[in-house]
Amino acid sequence: MKVRIEPVNDRMCIVTRERGQPDGLIRFVAAPDGTVVPDLRHALPGRGCWVTAERSSVDLAVKRKLFGRALKCEVTTDPELGAVVDRLLCDSLFGMMNLARKSGQFITGSGKVDDAIRSGAALALMHATDAADDGVRKLRQANTARAMGVKEAEIPVFRLFSADELALVLGDGAFIHAAALAGQAGEGVVKRAQMLARYRNGPDAGPG
Repeated sequence: MKVRIEPVNDRMCIVTRERGQPDGLIRFVAAPDGTVVPDLRHALPGRGCWVTAERSSVDLAVKRKLFGRALKCEVTTDPELGAVVDRLLCDSLFGMMNLARKSGQFITGSGKVDDAIRSGAALALMHATDAADDGVRKLRQANTARAMGVKEAEIPVFRLFSADELALVLGDGAFIHAAALAGQAGEGVVKRAQMLARYRNGPDAGPG
C-alpha cells in the first residue's frame, strides 16, 4: 500500500478543507479574552487555525462560525474580521514600502520608474488606482518592450490604493507611479502586494 507523504509545512483551510503552504494561508488564534485575531507572521502562541488568504474565505469562516470549532474554545469573532485583515495586510505593505524606500529599493516618479523597467532593475510596477491613463499606458509600453527584448514575462503590475489613500498613509512618500527594485526589501514589497491583491481579488484575478 502506498503511503501519501504530505508536505512538511502544509496546513488545512477550515473553510475549503484544502491543504496549502503557510504563505497562501492566514493563521488565526484566540486571544486571552477569547477574541479571534489574525496572526499574519505565524508567530502568536497557542492553538491556531488556517484560512485561505482570500477575503471571501475569511468572510465565510465568520458567517459559518467556524473559528470556535477549529480553535476548540469559546471565541468572539468580529463580524468585520475580513476588513480587519485587509487593514493589517495594507499596514504590512506600507511598512515594507517605507523600508524599501530607505534602502533604495522602492522608487517613485514616472521617469525613474520607466528607466528602472527598461533597464531590468524593476521587480514590479505600482500605480495609484486613479493614475492618469496616459501615464499608465507609457509605463505599460516600457514593460512590454523590456519583456520582448529579454524574452521574459512582463513584471507584475499592482493597482491597490488611490492617490488620496497613499497620501494619507505615506505623506511625502506618496506616489502615482512606483517600482520595487531588486533586494530583500524590494522583494518584500512584491510579496506583500501579491498577497493583498490575492486577498482582495482571488487567485485568478491577478495583480493590477
